[in-house]
Amino acid sequence: MKRLAILGSTGSIGVNTLEIVERFREEFEVLALAAGQNLSLLREQIQRFKPRIVSVLNQDLAHALRTALRGDEVEVVSGTEGLVRAATFPGVELVVSAVVGSAGILPLLAAVEEGTDVALANKESIVTAGELIVQKAQEKGAAILPIDSEHSAIFQALGSRMGGEGVKRIILTASGGPFYTLPAEQLKKVTPQEALAHPVWEMGPKVSVDSATLMNKGLEVIEAHWFFQVPPERIEILIHPQGVVHSLVEYVDSSMIAQLSVPDMRIPIAYALSYPKRLVSGIPSLNLVELNHLTFDPPDFDKFPSLRLAYQALETGGTLPTVLNAANEVAVEEFLRGGIGFDQIPHVVAATMNGHKTTPLRGVEDVLEADHWAKEKALDFIKKEVSR
Repeated sequence: MKRLAILGSTGSIGVNTLEIVERFREEFEVLALAAGQNLSLLREQIQRFKPRIVSVLNQDLAHALRTALRGDEVEVVSGTEGLVRAATFPGVELVVSAVVGSAGILPLLAAVEEGTDVALANKESIVTAGELIVQKAQEKGAAILPIDSEHSAIFQALGSRMGGEGVKRIILTASGGPFYTLPAEQLKKVTPQEALAHPVWEMGPKVSVDSATLMNKGLEVIEAHWFFQVPPERIEILIHPQGVVHSLVEYVDSSMIAQLSVPDMRIPIAYALSYPKRLVSGIPSLNLVELNHLTFDPPDFDKFPSLRLAYQALETGGTLPTVLNAANEVAVEEFLRGGIGFDQIPHVVAATMNGHKTTPLRGVEDVLEADHWAKEKALDFIKKEVSR
């Protein structure tokens, strides 16, 4: 029985993870849960899975939860310290990191420092601190297992060839989001409600907007570099609206290996939980006979400049990926609350990156400092330039 800590338990990935845990009770035990503000769902999860420790966003929510759980034997903690406590709780063998944003960095590093394996859905942490995380994981013997459908596909296609041996290129597929065929001049009219309506996947608000701008795919390029130790020039993107081919690996002999399935996040989640074995998912098989066609197109870097910004950040390295990620977090939040237009999101990110003096990453303090600087800079830029 594998003992789990699930960070982000009330989000989409967390809910799907717990659905798999419930289906395979003999395989998994939940020791720790961490959530944000959704106390009603968290209380249901506590009743069902009986964790030893739970973490919430802040002290006020922790007090409210303790009051509601009076009599239940569960430790309640909060904030970043609470996330770290949950990730490093004694006995945890696998941490499912599914919190959104830079909040996932410190608990991920703490888990790896303990030598604990991590199933990673929080792309921001490896985007901003990939160099530190990979180095520490190798030092401590901790495995970082991808949950993203694209990186899970690559992981399966590579097999034991991690490090790029014999690999010509990695091809990340992207659905293109809801606006890929929309004329560029209409992007400025896009509403938050339209951006959240993803044509293939059900995701949280931040990831849905990132998918619509294609920043999500740019972040995945940076992830792929650190996950699989392949240089940026050998990581490519193709637009694949059907969402069936989740990614491909081409080898030096020009053969390609792809992973295909119905678009259901429970498949890569289950593989990360059970690796190296596979679980009987109960998810319907992909019906190849009913597939009318599969299409692949090159991405439009001019229409979706977030892709170019992500490649620039990866190639420059150091603190610039952190700045890219932090500025994007601020811009997406401002868009969702109506403060800026959809087409202004990459503009805010680019301006913040242009104002940054990149330095090498020497430790997590450099990541946190760059993250703080970029968020303040992006907000200042929005206030002075975009919102006028």
